[in-house]
Amino acid sequence: MPLQMLVSAGFILAVVLWGLLAPASMGALLDALLAALTRNLGWFYLWVVLGLVVFAGFVAFSRYGNLKLGQEDEEPEFPVGSWFAMLFAAGMGIGLVFWGVAEPLSHYAVAPPGIAPHTPEAANAAMRHAFFHWGIHPWAVYSVVALAIAFFQYRRGASPLISSVTDALPWRPLRAMAGWFNGTAVVATAFGVAASLGVGALQINSGLHAVFGVAIGPAAQVIIIVLTAIVFIGSAVAGVDQGIRRLSSLNMGVAVLLALAVFVLGPTVAIIDTFTNTLGSYLSEFVRMSLRTTPFRDSSWVGNWTIFYWAWWISWSPFVGLFIARVSRGRTIREFILGTVLAPSLAAFLWFSIFGGSALYMEIWQQVPLAEAVKADVSTALFAMFDAMPLGGIMSVLATLLVFVFFVTSGDSAVLVLGMMSSGGNPNPPGRIKIVWGVLVAGIAVSLLLAGGLKAVQTATILFALPFALIIVLMVLSLWRALAQDWAEEARRERALKRRMREMIDR
Repeated sequence: MPLQMLVSAGFILAVVLWGLLAPASMGALLDALLAALTRNLGWFYLWVVLGLVVFAGFVAFSRYGNLKLGQEDEEPEFPVGSWFAMLFAAGMGIGLVFWGVAEPLSHYAVAPPGIAPHTPEAANAAMRHAFFHWGIHPWAVYSVVALAIAFFQYRRGASPLISSVTDALPWRPLRAMAGWFNGTAVVATAFGVAASLGVGALQINSGLHAVFGVAIGPAAQVIIIVLTAIVFIGSAVAGVDQGIRRLSSLNMGVAVLLALAVFVLGPTVAIIDTFTNTLGSYLSEFVRMSLRTTPFRDSSWVGNWTIFYWAWWISWSPFVGLFIARVSRGRTIREFILGTVLAPSLAAFLWFSIFGGSALYMEIWQQVPLAEAVKADVSTALFAMFDAMPLGGIMSVLATLLVFVFFVTSGDSAVLVLGMMSSGGNPNPPGRIKIVWGVLVAGIAVSLLLAGGLKAVQTATILFALPFALIIVLMVLSLWRALAQDWAEEARRERALKRRMREMIDR
């Protein structure tokens, strides 16, 4: 294992031990760092993510969109259905289930700055910001990072590493730091995935409480993390084709079944109206939300929500990017970007319309106290809604199963990617390396939950995403240069071919 990877693994282990042995001091430091980062650097996250959205859109519809990630005669390795299931499950599966009900209700009760809570305006803003936080912006982050890795891997024959992208830049000092870029990606990935595993443990615990009466608390959550870690490590060792692909397909089936059940049994017309209205307001407010800060208002809302999410997506991007690149060979750049941005964004919009729209309808028109349930324990929001619906017990079981499977697919995908990065880009890293990373990621999730629960998870995500955000900027610069070079080379080959054809005809 390279020195940079040993340093990264050692740092992660130190954080795990700190959280286990002195959770109070770790929680206090994370709180102080969170306040400083959101106050002083929130604008940086906003600009970086919006820049990635613009870059992805431009590349998709530019002349570079016809370039293929691989040889010109290559076909995609996985069919569209399996490809979409894997990237969606790895990208944000746990978060959607956790926040599908909880986020709109949270925004309704504690509305964005300038909007009165518990009003129709708050409900509209709640849904609009749920679309905003889970739509085009996060998937553009994933897509650009994945595209950069896949481009250099499949067109230049480079290793699937962050350093392979930044190595193409002409600045010698950056090339000397390439190995440390991989180490930074490992740390960001480990903490970003641990954030999702922590969220998943909270949700599974609430689901088991709703179905079987299991007590909610740290002891149960630690046991959940340990047991599911055993499962996802085993799945990762089995490999993409046998483990992750099958679990991802199961995931999508359960998710679609649960969403259809809520759509049919819930307020169907209100769900359709919610989707229609929110999509329009989301598109009309797109730029303003993308650059929103509160310089003249004492409010932590943007930092607690938008900045946290942008940091979460950035910290996930090396892991999701490497994984999406791993399963995307043979697709054109245009197909790749549209498939990894628009399609999953639409799926997220539908999910929030069904679950968030149903929850708000029940809160406003049926006086079901779901907002109070969110205030008491955000992880119980989904199950509180099911309790007020027909077949709620069955849906609670399905939701718990769904979170469990998403937990496993996120974990095994992360273990695969961490193993790739720590073994020089080997697409099939040894099982022992996967086991080590699986144990470390599970350890981070446990230590963060003990150090402060969900808030500590959020803080660590924002903190460790910051250095990788700078690396993403470098990756974009490198990808832009490479796209221009390859397009120019293909244009020269095409002109040469046409010239030879004309010469043959003239003869």
